Amino acid sequence: MNQDKIEQGKKLAARKAVDDNVKNNMIIGIGSGSTVVYAVERIAELVKEKDLNLKCIPTSFQSYQLIVKNELNLVYLDQYPVIDLDIDGADEIDKDLNLIKGGGGCLVQEKVIASNSNKVIIIADFRKNSKNLGEKWKKGVPIEVIPLSYVPLMKRFEKMGGKPQLRMAKAKAGPLITDNGNFIIDVDFGIIKNPEELNKKLLMIPGVVDTGLFIQIAS
Repeated sequence: MNQDKIEQGKKLAARKAVDDNVKNNMIIGIGSGSTVVYAVERIAELVKEKDLNLKCIPTSFQSYQLIVKNELNLVYLDQYPVIDLDIDGADEIDKDLNLIKGGGGCLVQEKVIASNSNKVIIIADFRKNSKNLGEKWKKGVPIEVIPLSYVPLMKRFEKMGGKPQLRMAKAKAGPLITDNGNFIIDVDFGIIKNPEELNKKLLMIPGVVDTGLFIQIAS
């Protein structure tokens, strides 16, 4: 399937997700990534067509820009700690609807918003589906870490059987810096048959802020 057809499919899926789930007076979490762009564009159309009263919470600087660009009502989690609907994408989805997210570097805020949402909609094309995490997404599990801890953490991840790599920035020298001022280490653990157990082990390590393993968030 060529890229144009894939993009068209993503756009149609995003529009349907919005049409089927967005209602008046909702608080909506806006995720990050290319598919979410189509969802936000459709939300903006509905606001104008139906005069909807919606409040949108960003999960990243990218989604903040999308909300502002599309002239949607920008609010924040400290104002509205209970979210009606979160719309986001994913890098990989397994048979139990566990996710790998964070390829775009926004995993922590995305997980915070998702965990405080009554409903989470994940929009993804067929390329993201797999039986087990790690089958198709070969870049590893994104793990956000405190900068001073990255060297010992990389050694720790190696002892756990992973292949860690500090994510580097593309338009500047040095590592990528997250919206929270942290580093991201991408760790290839191979095929992940028990993502919940791996996630728990990683979160117990001092210096780990959070992981790109989203467990039992989607339904």
